[in-house]
Amino acid sequence: MEPDNGTQILEFLLLGLSGEVKVQPLTFGLFLSTHLITMFGNLLIILAITSDPHLHTPMYFFLSNLSFVDICFTSTTIPKILWNIWTQSKVISYKECITQIYFLILFAVLDMLLLTVMAYDRFVAICQPLHYTVIMNPQLCGLLVLISWLTVVSLFYCTMLGVYLSSAATHNAHSSATASVMYTVITPMLNPFIYSLRNKDMKRALKAFFVRRNV
Repeated sequence: MEPDNGTQILEFLLLGLSGEVKVQPLTFGLFLSTHLITMFGNLLIILAITSDPHLHTPMYFFLSNLSFVDICFTSTTIPKILWNIWTQSKVISYKECITQIYFLILFAVLDMLLLTVMAYDRFVAICQPLHYTVIMNPQLCGLLVLISWLTVVSLFYCTMLGVYLSSAATHNAHSSATASVMYTVITPMLNPFIYSLRNKDMKRALKAFFVRRNV
């Protein structure tokens, strides 16, 4: 009996943001700087929370976990991107691609679940106490939630859906790559500044930590 004819996929060709060789050093520098900012910002958050007993609360516990997930999320894609740019390689193996997609989806779902839990935690802590209802009225709470949702939808979901649900006829490789960078690189980089590093308690904890280190 003759074996069936079949085609086995061994690797994929990565298109990249630009094929210009002169642009590659700039692209490498941008990706490296965003990755370092993401890693450094999230590590600072974890360090501040673990070193300060006053921050051992549910909200900061969730924030430290969110920072850890963001580090893992970006580490699934950016190191491979940096390696491909550095070696001028545009190939990823089938196993590497499947593994990368698996962990990317895993950490993305964890990220969204943690944000949901944090939102519920803040709702219970802020919107329920009687003394806070005068300032944080239901209309303002609803407006803040709406703004948060619209921001996330516009930056994360719309770009992601635009990449994976676009038809072949309207598909543009450059725009798809740019959209992918928005929700896999830029969003995790902004999270530390949005959620934690502008927080007064976080600044105080970091200042106290570095003062203790210098003493």
